[in-house]
Amino acid sequence: MAPRTNDGEPERERPASLPAATAPVTETASGEAPGAAPGEVAETADASDTEGSRAAGSAGETGETPESAADTDTDADRVAAVRRVAAAGRRWRSVQLGACAAMLAVGLTAGAIALGAVRDGGATPVAAAAALSPGLLAGADLSTGIASLQAHLRDQPRDFGGWATLGLAYVEQARTQGDPSRYPQAEQALDRSVALRPDNDQALAGRAALAAARHEFGAALAHADRALKQNPYNERALCSRIDALVELGRYEEASAAARTADERRPGVPVFTRYAYVHELRGDITTARRVLDQALAASTTPGDIAYVATQLGQLAWNQGAYDTALTHYARALAADENYLPALEGRARAQAASGRRAEAIQGLENVVARFPLPGPLVELGELYEARGGEGDAAKAEAQYRLVDAWTALARANGVNADLDTALAAADHGDKAAALRAARAEWDRRRTVHTADALAWALHVNGKDDEALPYARRATATGYGNAALLYHRGVIERATGHPDEARTHLTAALKLNPGFSVLGARETRSALKTLEAAK
Repeated sequence: MAPRTNDGEPERERPASLPAATAPVTETASGEAPGAAPGEVAETADASDTEGSRAAGSAGETGETPESAADTDTDADRVAAVRRVAAAGRRWRSVQLGACAAMLAVGLTAGAIALGAVRDGGATPVAAAAALSPGLLAGADLSTGIASLQAHLRDQPRDFGGWATLGLAYVEQARTQGDPSRYPQAEQALDRSVALRPDNDQALAGRAALAAARHEFGAALAHADRALKQNPYNERALCSRIDALVELGRYEEASAAARTADERRPGVPVFTRYAYVHELRGDITTARRVLDQALAASTTPGDIAYVATQLGQLAWNQGAYDTALTHYARALAADENYLPALEGRARAQAASGRRAEAIQGLENVVARFPLPGPLVELGELYEARGGEGDAAKAEAQYRLVDAWTALARANGVNADLDTALAAADHGDKAAALRAARAEWDRRRTVHTADALAWALHVNGKDDEALPYARRATATGYGNAALLYHRGVIERATGHPDEARTHLTAALKLNPGFSVLGARETRSALKTLEAAK
């Protein structure tokens, strides 16, 4: 799974010493590039995107249950109840947030100081204030911040800090809108910043974030290390370093990097990454504790929505659907348009048998942000429903995955993992295998091992697939899809006892991990039992 990055969080007081795991998705924004700046790229039409979410499960087997108004009311009531509680909290927080906003206006990042106001034609690059605060990169004010930055840079085109922040804003815009055409704009803005001040850690950290967003994790790690040599306390670089190590499969180093980041810059971006590192190693208790503390430390709607969604995903991964829906309700009470929470809620509804609501929810998500994950989920729900025209609807979703992949690659994004996962089940199986092998050559994570194992399986290469399937589950990461893939491959290679163990574990952990995969898991178990 690709990392969730939250590099634009404002500084906050340390609630406790924790470590890290992922980062929030920010709101959408668009705007034209600052006028008359060298090397600019024209803005493109907004596309769509959401950050991919983790898959997981629910205790006990769940089949379909009748849809009911009561179920819908329950989710609405959850959101309404959380909003009532949150309203009381916002009253006393408003003074605190006002003070934070004033503090954030002092600089573009934690170390940015107004060194001067040299206009175009001046000889000295400056880091000026009052353009875009870091908090705007992680909240609903991203579009406002971008517009403010663009106007600021027209007046002060030598502000290297402003160019670095604009580059990061474009990275967030590309990631949250699913529009990879923003990445070349981000690259040009960051290059401009480096040209003005080669050793500035803001731009170097921005390059790390851009490389990570393009799935160039080796480059992301190198840029993060360079930034940290200039400023060991750069939060964005610390977080990108964790992300890169996780996505390179270097989990022990990622854990150490998370501890270092917690010591230097504790806060929501670090805490969430620390939680994910522990989840990947099967330590759910620590992951949940850290996310609970991160949520307690969250004061902005963006942070609350993000961390509550992470808790929802963690609960869903462990099969606690009602708990997951409660967390998603809290996220949506903070931001009713927060797409990862909308997607997560739809997934939990589908796993609970409320498929009509899930389909409607995912249709709304992909209409705005057609990313591979929700597109495949919606297509499989259409297949499972099997109504008139549903097969064509499902096929249309899978074709959109191909379109997104082509757009991503055209703008420098390595989309091989997305291609492998989608194409193995719903596309060109040979292409899926090529993509999975290429991704494995670049990075060796539990997710790339799983993708390669499954691509080998669908191409009839089960003996070759088995070691990768075992490697995908070797860290203790509790993911029902990975257990299902391993069980199917073990069955195909003549290991019925192991197959039964892992297929049973998948359904026990999350009987609704995939509407089609869960159905196939139950069918395989029946066949294994009959063959005893």
